[in-house]
Amino acid sequence: MFDFLTFIPRAIMQGIPLLYGSTGETLTEKSGNLNLGIPGIMYVGAISGVIGAFFYESSVSPETFNGLLAVLITLLATLLGSLLMGLLYCFLTVTLRANQNVTGLAMTTFGVGFGNFFGGSLIKLSGNSMPYLALTNTSLAFQTKLPSADTTGWFGQLFLSYGFLAYLAVILSLIAAYVLKRTRIGLHLRAVGENPATADAAGISVNRYKYAATCIGSMIAGLGGLYYVMDYAGGIWSNNAFGDRGWLAIALVIFTIWRPNLGIISSFLFGGLYILHMYIPTGTNLAIKELYKMAPYVVTIIVLIISSIRNKRENQPPASLGLSYFREER
Repeated sequence: MFDFLTFIPRAIMQGIPLLYGSTGETLTEKSGNLNLGIPGIMYVGAISGVIGAFFYESSVSPETFNGLLAVLITLLATLLGSLLMGLLYCFLTVTLRANQNVTGLAMTTFGVGFGNFFGGSLIKLSGNSMPYLALTNTSLAFQTKLPSADTTGWFGQLFLSYGFLAYLAVILSLIAAYVLKRTRIGLHLRAVGENPATADAAGISVNRYKYAATCIGSMIAGLGGLYYVMDYAGGIWSNNAFGDRGWLAIALVIFTIWRPNLGIISSFLFGGLYILHMYIPTGTNLAIKELYKMAPYVVTIIVLIISSIRNKRENQPPASLGLSYFREER
């Protein structure tokens, strides 16, 4: 029998990194920047947090370990690493006007290599004979549940049994949706993404909005990488374990038609599809299990096809998405 009480929480936990990544990428794309470096940024965000947690855990004894301080150090390291990646992308594409597609792909390759290099170095420093690094104490601090999670039955299991980063992902998504739709800043940002020349003529600083949206989006995406390591993986870092979640997060932006609030349910749906093969009994037929593993990618392809034939303007990407802005051509 299919165990929904076990499946749904794991699907939500699987979808939280996708929600962080899609929220960050939506903000970025609304400014006209197509950041295909999100997978690399999530990877750098994860390893930056791991570095901060590792050196803190190594510098204190178990008796003097402070969970709050560990969380703050890890978060700051993640945000700093992700911010630097966002600044690098903006410098190359906004200031130097490099091709956004090539830059994003290069940053993904760089981010994965950066994470694997420092991840492997930390594993050696820890003296662990196994090819992974365990940050148990910091992970437990991130996984702290709400007080009533264990006393409210199925309701607590479905809605209250997650670490604070899971609820933060939902809050950030709702805030992003409100800012984009209801505030002057959001209006200016959408104007920059649709027609930067007109926005510039109206006195809006195009470069400033592109830098701000991309850097904030990168920091949000980096938190997705941190969540995967500290919450979903239980504080275990191993090279190349993050998989293709960053690419699914980019596909999720199209699936949600550039609306962060729709990303909440959509990310949980994708998260469920990602682990569906683990919960549907297939017996000894491995071919059926492999078909179930294809589910999120089949859905992604279908979404891309549907989005490409939509005629409504509000369902289309920003008009200047992926294009560099040359003020001299205004």
